[in-house]
Amino acid sequence: MKSENAYLVERDRIRENLNQYTRRAYQLLPGTDKPNILDIGCGSGVPTLELARLSNGSILAIDIDRELIEILREKIDAAGLAHRIRAEARSILDLDYPDQSFDIVWAEGSVYVIGFRKGLSEWRRFIKPKGFLVVHDELKEMIGKLRAIPECGYDLLDRFELSADIWREEYYGPLEEHIRALRKKYGGDPEMQKLIEKEEREIDWAKRNPERCASVFFVMRKK
Repeated sequence: MKSENAYLVERDRIRENLNQYTRRAYQLLPGTDKPNILDIGCGSGVPTLELARLSNGSILAIDIDRELIEILREKIDAAGLAHRIRAEARSILDLDYPDQSFDIVWAEGSVYVIGFRKGLSEWRRFIKPKGFLVVHDELKEMIGKLRAIPECGYDLLDRFELSADIWREEYYGPLEEHIRALRKKYGGDPEMQKLIEKEEREIDWAKRNPERCASVFFVMRKK
């Protein structure tokens, strides 16, 4: 396995620490039978695969990063889930699916690209009547976000926060340990150095801005 691929596998393993919150959010939805899910901004698909396990439904997972989509496709094949998950390289800014196509629209860490209110407004048409929207977003501007939910045509079923401590203990801390080990192992590998430096910048940002690491899940139903 290439060193870069080995690194991505381990990073995803660390990201799986946060799957417990994906599970918690999904369990807040009233019972759905094999839902059709649109996963917006899926990345390499850590939450996508968890949603497949939770829902027993079908998932269309989209992300603009073609490399991450290829990684997800490999995971899908390895898990034997090609009949239930389709991964598509597509921009969040260019969605043209038929109206009322999905029981659930799921967006972990992606709505910021389009803006909270705009995302809620534009994605609503893809959701079936009484279907659901789950968004995991930054904690900031909470008052405006809570106001936008009913104004955009949703009922808020529940919400819960992931504190900065959770992010530090369950993601950034383990990631930093992994990066330190990589520096020792791949110190002479220029491609790995680029990846390491990128992650170190993100970890440094998280240390300097812990309050901005906190996040929130919103669980909504279309009115």
